[in-house]
Amino acid sequence: MLFMKTGNLLNWYRANARTLPWRREPRNPYHVLVSEVMLQQTQVDRVVPRFESFIERFPTFEILARASEEEVLEEWSGLGYYRRARMLHSLANVIMERPGGLPRTASELLKLPGIGPYTAAAVASLAFAEAEPVLDGNVMRVGARVLALEVDTRSAEGRHRLEGWIRGLMDGGPPGQVNEALMELGATVCDPGRPGCDRCPLGSGCEAMMRGRQGDFPSPRRRRATESLRWVAACAVTADGEWLVRRVDEGPILRGLWLPPLLEIEEGADPAKAVLRLLPIGTMSSPELGDNVRHNITHRKIDVTPVRVDADRIEPPSDAWRWVDPKNPGLPTSSLFAKLVGAV
Repeated sequence: MLFMKTGNLLNWYRANARTLPWRREPRNPYHVLVSEVMLQQTQVDRVVPRFESFIERFPTFEILARASEEEVLEEWSGLGYYRRARMLHSLANVIMERPGGLPRTASELLKLPGIGPYTAAAVASLAFAEAEPVLDGNVMRVGARVLALEVDTRSAEGRHRLEGWIRGLMDGGPPGQVNEALMELGATVCDPGRPGCDRCPLGSGCEAMMRGRQGDFPSPRRRRATESLRWVAACAVTADGEWLVRRVDEGPILRGLWLPPLLEIEEGADPAKAVLRLLPIGTMSSPELGDNVRHNITHRKIDVTPVRVDADRIEPPSDAWRWVDPKNPGLPTSSLFAKLVGAV
């Protein structure tokens, strides 16, 4: 019976899988790794063009390792979660120094800096055909419904039961294809809100569907509390439309990116006065407040007040400051920059 389910799943996958650049055969382990890192917390349609651009600029571990961190962050601009780009760049250097290059098993991949259980399992199974289950959110949802799993899918018991179920499916087909088919099924059919049960190759054995309880699985989990922040952005602009930006060298979330100077302020503080402390500029017009913009980073919701000043183009005080064209900054930046430009 299990072999029949595996066959149904793989037949469905081969007929319905989306054409994605990292799925080209034969699988390139470097491409698999880059795609899995990019896909963490980012939708496929956003990743596809950025993946192709990244691979064109850095086609191998060797070329990626030789690049500067600034070059890597520039190519990553707009994808967010820049810690991933720094990790990937650092990892390329480690792999180039390691005898044998990229490991082929999940257990060895886990020894590399920045590689967690999910990425290790994905690379080992998709690139090297190791029978290692991949548990992303889509797969957990499919498995929780098929098994009518009452426990939290992220608990030790939940993961153990899901991994056992996936290993059983792998007895009937290639491990990488089984993992990828389950991920595809969760992404395109087994929707969180309105699952397409009539199109599901596992429907005949799905406990949740047979009980009419698809919406009950997986069981809800506690979400991390959202942190609300208020920032002010000092937007110094020349008559030619150039903006003064600063490299962020502190903090955990924007480090290494180039943005107008930012400062966290308390509720009720005057943004215009705060700006005067941020800019290393003498001659400038009176500050003008732009429309507030909202920028979300993981569990943080940030309300940013842009304050524009018309400024003379002075020589930047250090290498950490630059004048740039906001349409083509040529530096690693964030989508927040474009929001600020549009707000003033």
